[in-house]
Amino acid sequence: MAWHTKSSFGVTLKASNIRAEAAVISEKASKFTRTRPIDGVKLYVGLPLDTVSDSGTINHARAISVGLKALKLLGVDGVELPVWWGIAEKQGMGKYDWTGYLALVEMVRKMGLKLHVSLCFHASKEPKIRLPEWVSRIGKSRPDIYFTDLSGQPYKDCLSIGVDDLPVLDGKTPIEVYNEFYKSFKSSFSAFMGSTITGISIGLGPDGELRYPSHRQLAKDGSQRGAGEFQCYDKNMLSNLKQHAEKLGNPLWGLGGPHDTPGYDQSPISNGFFTEHGGSWETPYGDFFLSWYSSQLVSHGDRVLSLAAETFKDVSISVSGRVPLMHLWYRTRSHPSELTAGIYNTVNRDGYEAIAEIFSRNSCNIILPGMDLSDDHQPNESRPSPELLLAHITSSCRKHGVGVSGQNLLVSGGPKVFEQIKKNLLNENAIDLFTYQRMGAYFFSPEHFPSFTKFVRSLKQPNLRSDDLPLKDEETADSLPDMNLHRQVA
Repeated sequence: MAWHTKSSFGVTLKASNIRAEAAVISEKASKFTRTRPIDGVKLYVGLPLDTVSDSGTINHARAISVGLKALKLLGVDGVELPVWWGIAEKQGMGKYDWTGYLALVEMVRKMGLKLHVSLCFHASKEPKIRLPEWVSRIGKSRPDIYFTDLSGQPYKDCLSIGVDDLPVLDGKTPIEVYNEFYKSFKSSFSAFMGSTITGISIGLGPDGELRYPSHRQLAKDGSQRGAGEFQCYDKNMLSNLKQHAEKLGNPLWGLGGPHDTPGYDQSPISNGFFTEHGGSWETPYGDFFLSWYSSQLVSHGDRVLSLAAETFKDVSISVSGRVPLMHLWYRTRSHPSELTAGIYNTVNRDGYEAIAEIFSRNSCNIILPGMDLSDDHQPNESRPSPELLLAHITSSCRKHGVGVSGQNLLVSGGPKVFEQIKKNLLNENAIDLFTYQRMGAYFFSPEHFPSFTKFVRSLKQPNLRSDDLPLKDEETADSLPDMNLHRQVA
């Protein structure tokens, strides 16, 4: 049976190829006894973003079943499943269809794996997964429910935090709708809570992350050269800004966002707001705006996490949320990529303290992407440092007693990538769970799966002899077409 994943991966994978890999793993697995992961790190693998189709059925079910078996034999602890608002509550407010997701959870249970669920209140461009149809219909007549940039372009892949507490969804607020979604999920999956389902990640914004959609446009070569743009120009955010400025006695500061910011793909530090020395970000106005902009995001995260924590407090599962790794321009004084994303972190201010505080207050864990990124492989012109930023965030988490889980950001899987992931899992970052993103045709390809197998065994069996590992020709599957490797976040 063919695993058609063209919408997600641009290739087709045969289930028979995975069965061959699973047979090799099964034979070799009998040669040793599994031990706990190094430092107790649990290892999960993300399922395809479109595991459950728009019609509520499981895509490529046979191939997923075989893939789950391969992961189980390899010693992976569990899998992560994206659950989309636009699929589960597609037809109308309160009209939930959990059929496909329930079938998938049962499949995971029978395989003896654990499951983390990501509740996704955003849309996906690849594969194409929209917001609920009834929400999009409201958006056509009320575009102010979406984030808007300086040019007036709305971002339609998630709702603006400016409408969190406004009854814009057929008389209910988005916060109320999210909360009812949590409760329906909890009730429908009660038989799996605390046994198969051991963790839930709560969507907090674009790509599920606690941030503004500041990086909307890439350069023509697909790279990110700029620092993004502020996303505070929808009607409700501007109204909030105006009220805040008037309350502080500076009404002119509330007439709009900064006027001297660069465009999406322009260098942020050459002149204007983010200039290294003497930029507007260091002025009283800059502090006013950035404090307001970031506080709106933190308040949103606090509201959403508190409702989720309250809903799931009586079941034995962990509740998490994803915080972005905005590492571009981190080696500058102003940290512009973080500022436009809503994290007020500069050379003069720690922007992650407030974020760690809300996760701590709500007894939630933080999920950090980018465990695969190293400073050595970043473009120097954007002065990035994923490693320093990762250490910065995890330090704030330790200070506030917040648990940290990790993910990779890009789909590549070369030896150096796995070395970097392992380095981050074994150092002082104190990662308790790592989710590798994500299962699909490339994941089981001969270009990738053998490396992943060695990575898993290096964590589970650090002293495994070389003759216990599969031979090179045993680890290969049929050749697959080239694919475009990109972020695979839910």
